[in-house]
Amino acid sequence: MLKIENLHVKLEEEGKQILKGVSLEVPAGQVHAIMGPNGSGKSTLSYVLAGRDGYEVTEGAASLGDFDLLDHEPEERAAAGLFLAFQYPVEIPGVGNMTFLRTAVNAQRKSRGEPEMNAAEFLKLVRETAKTLNIDAEMLKRPVNVGFSGGEKKRNEILQMAMLQPRMCILDETDSGLDVDAMKLVADGVNGLRAPDRSFLVITHYQRLLDHIRPDVVHIMADGRIVQSGGPELALEVEHNGYADILKSVA
Repeated sequence: MLKIENLHVKLEEEGKQILKGVSLEVPAGQVHAIMGPNGSGKSTLSYVLAGRDGYEVTEGAASLGDFDLLDHEPEERAAAGLFLAFQYPVEIPGVGNMTFLRTAVNAQRKSRGEPEMNAAEFLKLVRETAKTLNIDAEMLKRPVNVGFSGGEKKRNEILQMAMLQPRMCILDETDSGLDVDAMKLVADGVNGLRAPDRSFLVITHYQRLLDHIRPDVVHIMADGRIVQSGGPELALEVEHNGYADILKSVA
């Protein structure tokens, strides 16, 4: 599914090297988690995969199946099945949630050569999907994320993910700023989307999210590299002991 090989990335303006040889493979149907101290390059990795401006790939490759991610624009990556849930979802004043979702869904369907959904089809699907995620119908009528609480913004992103049905879902610290109840709602939404043909890369600081979204593999990132990988017990080790021992062992 997702394959990253020896990825080196620097900031375009500053020339500072952020990723220094990241190699990672997430097979279809698996959930992988990335943990690491601040400044280790976790969010940069998600931005580069999604195609955010401001970063220069100096070496390496990243692909989604046989689709070369780095050779395509962000909208093409999304159409190929890549989805990024942001740490801080942006507000889009003046754009209704329903309009935003229908436009996104139909843009992807069009890119795949599929017929666009008419208003009635879309309305039925989005209401059914929102209900499964415990999203109030009134939320669908509001501008995108405007006036939303932190938990509402994150649930709205899970709704977007559920509507778009991506192959590869990247969650960049989606638990940031959430209380326990909101985090569980988000995790339930993610777990409901787990499927043999869909993979997840969950970037987080905390074990608490991984109590609800149980990963198949946990990777520890430091100084722009993956320095250790293991099972869910690795996240527990970090929770109890921090990163110091792991970083010493790979120094």
